[in-house]
Order: sequence, then C-alpha cells, then structure tokens
Amino acid sequence: MAVAVAVTVIVSPVSAQTAAPTPTLAPAVRISEQTSGTSNLLQAVHAVSERVVWASGHGGVVLRSINGGDNWEARPTASGDSLEFRDVHAIDADTAWILSAGNGAKSRIYRTTNGGASWTLQFMNPDTAAFYDCMSFGSGSGRTGGGRTGVAFSDASGGRTNILHTENDGVSWRLLAPSVVPGPLPSEGAFAASGLCVVHGDARTVFIATGSPGARLLRSRDGGRTWDVENTPFTRGTVAGLTGLAFKDGQTGLVVAADINRLRTDSSSAVVGITTDAGRTWELRTRPPLPGALVGVAWVPGAGGETAVVTSYGGAFITSDAARTWRTLTTALTTGVSAVGTSAWIVGGGGTITRLDW
Repeated sequence: MAVAVAVTVIVSPVSAQTAAPTPTLAPAVRISEQTSGTSNLLQAVHAVSERVVWASGHGGVVLRSINGGDNWEARPTASGDSLEFRDVHAIDADTAWILSAGNGAKSRIYRTTNGGASWTLQFMNPDTAAFYDCMSFGSGSGRTGGGRTGVAFSDASGGRTNILHTENDGVSWRLLAPSVVPGPLPSEGAFAASGLCVVHGDARTVFIATGSPGARLLRSRDGGRTWDVENTPFTRGTVAGLTGLAFKDGQTGLVVAADINRLRTDSSSAVVGITTDAGRTWELRTRPPLPGALVGVAWVPGAGGETAVVTSYGGAFITSDAARTWRTLTTALTTGVSAVGTSAWIVGGGGTITRLDW
C-alpha cells in the first residue's frame, strides 16, 4: 500500500550527516549517528550480525556495511534511481534480496550473491493493480541450488489476496491459489513503510500484518504454503491498521499500528500490543509518548527479554519492559529498524542511520 508517497515531502531538510540530536538515556544506551552517503529516505534495514548490515530506500538506494556501520557503501542496481526499495532481507555479507514497491512493474524482487556487485531480477509484478509491500525469508541454504523459502505480500487486487511464495531462494516465485489464503477484505492491503509487514517468527511460522481496512494478522505454520487469519484489536480505518511486526519465535510478538492519514499527528491509543499465542489473543500496551504514526518495531535479543525499539513519523523510542513504558531516542522521522545481539540500527529521513548499543 502506498503509505510512503508523502514521505519525501515530510522529510526535514537536514542532510544525512546532520540528524536531529538524540538524548542521553539511562540505563545507558550508546547512540551513534552514522554516515550513509545519501540524503534519500531510507525505509528498511536488516542486521545480519553486529558487523554485517544492509539498508535500502528511495531513489534506488541500496547500502551495505561490513563493519557495523562505521562505513556504508552503495550497492547500485541496474534500475538506477527509478525504484523505491522499501524492504531488504540479507543472510550474510554476500547474499541479500531487495523489494521495490509500487504499482505494476515497479514492484520487483532482486537478489545478489556477491555482496551487491551485481543483482539478478527474480520477480517483476505483472498485475497493474497489485502493489507489493514487504517480504521475508525463512530456512534453507540461501545459495544457488535452492532451499530457502520466502514470502512477499501485495495489496489485494481482482478480489484476491496476493501472497507470493518461493522454495528455491527466489529463483522462481508463485502466486498462491485463493484456496490456500484468506479472502481479502475490500481494498485490503499492507503499509510499505518499514519492510516489517511480513516477518518470520521461526523457520516455519510466518506473519503478515494487514493495514486498512481491518488490521488483520495473516499466519502460516508451514513456511508460507497455506494461511489462516486472526482479527486484532488495533486501530483500523480507511488508511489505518497494522504497520510493523516483531516476533521472538512462533508465538511471542510485539506489534505496532497507526492511522496513516495522520503521519505526524497520530495519537491513536490502540497501536501497540503483545501476543504470546501467535496472534490469537492480544494485550494492548502503552503507545510511545509523542504523536506520529508508528511503523517499525524490533526486539533487541541481547538487551534483556523485554527490550525493543519502535520507529515512527514522530521519532524513535525504546522500551525495556515490553511496551509498558517508553523513552524517547529522537524526534526525527524514522522508519526501518533491525536488531541483533545487543545492537540495533534505525533508518529514516534524510538518509539517516543510527546505531544503538546496550
């Protein structure tokens, strides 16, 4: 869903090197502003390890770091600056997938196996009414020869739910039959805001967060081959619903939602929640203290079992008690977030990249 069409006009006119200052937090979180080399909006980031991190965004931007973000290098694709890469998924310094969002042929999936020196186009959307939002990959080798499963989700079109599935590293993708996916609500889609509307909880459990109109959670327990659906208690509307997911495993997840009509001013209350049974039931938690549409969320696995980061159009926030209380990291526009070990990376407007270390 074209949630981010207004993003580029919202980005504050600071350069990638002059991001808004962030507060000092206690207990100590070390905050490091990194140099991305771009002023384009970044929307997705994926930390493979505390040294290997990939990021992507508007203007065809794809970035890779192999030293924890001390240096970022551009990994351009043959598409030039014509695409918005709103999701990235990597498995090491060499192998990664990027997804561009947009109607029809603007929705594409590319793969590299040589660190971004070259890219192979694996999928180009043939449906002019479809708009792919997010993707995620599960178990397998990730190398040539197949084995890694993957899922990509598009807004509904032609009265059908659009879920792509691969079992061979994306060498081939197939659109799942209507008989194995839930039927869509009218005009149902997801928000392509942070690359976190499709995530794996474990090797076989996959979740899809839908936005408007119903804020539903789609769930697969067989690696993305078949799907069921759960209703959720989160905010919903014509341009409101779930925006980002973070699952520790196949059961325990932290979810954010938003009213995208109010990117900078959203103050909806039913926008943060916890599930411990794969989405069947939910406990709503406190929203962060500042207004703005929440779009991304990540658990920080090495910083205690209840530490997480949330991104939004009104800033970025951390919790150390599973969303019961929050502290503000920044008031700048932030989108994608990814964490591994005791480190997390946040990306956002003006090409900003921020590293957090506990």
